[in-house]
Amino acid sequence: MDNERNSRRFESVYSKKVRAGKRRTYFFDVRRTKGDDFYLTLTESTKRFNSEGYERHKIFLYKEDFNRFLSSLEEVIDYVKTELMPEYDYDEYTRRHEEYEAELAAKQNEEDDDDDSKTEVGEDDMSW
Repeated sequence: MDNERNSRRFESVYSKKVRAGKRRTYFFDVRRTKGDDFYLTLTESTKRFNSEGYERHKIFLYKEDFNRFLSSLEEVIDYVKTELMPEYDYDEYTRRHEEYEAELAAKQNEEDDDDDSKTEVGEDDMSW
């Protein structure tokens, strides 16, 4: 029973993955506490240059801090966007990511089509 409870404690109730370039991914996970409360973990996962594996950094965010955290994050991002770098195209990476995802999907579709054509059996392939 205790093992079941401990494993449930660390289970993710909800998860969102955000790819940020080739080497970096962010994970937003809602997790359950022992007292059936919930908290958020923010994880940055970066692929290491010279070795295999990933480096991870984690922030734990509790419900009582959600509003202040979100408000401060929005304030800081807005400051950078309006005061420090107003000329920067903040949608550039979103467009590039969408193009990258579309290319991956097209390649996957081509591979699937190639696999289908290899496995199709025509009348000429059958010998009686």
